[in-house]
Amino acid sequence: MEIKRIIWLEDIVDKLHWKHNVETEEVVEVLQNKPRFILKEAGFRDGEDVYAAFGKTTTGRFLSVFFVYTKDNQAIIVSARDATDRERKKYDN
Repeated sequence: MEIKRIIWLEDIVDKLHWKHNVETEEVVEVLQNKPRFILKEAGFRDGEDVYAAFGKTTTGRFLSVFFVYTKDNQAIIVSARDATDRERKKYDN
């Protein structure tokens, strides 16, 4: 999966920080460090689906990043949080 651009919505960035203690830089690191992508659900628009990316930051933190992948290869970040044990196992497989 090729992501050409990451789109940040201000309220999501705020939520990532206060609720999940995740910084935007960590999300970028996960998306650039060969994550495992999984289709989560079909989007409301044709060709724009919701995906999860499981991966590590450069400091080794495992995160789950949820985003809408658009037709023009953009990722609209929806959420990100520490990966669960089950999600870590999916990344390692």
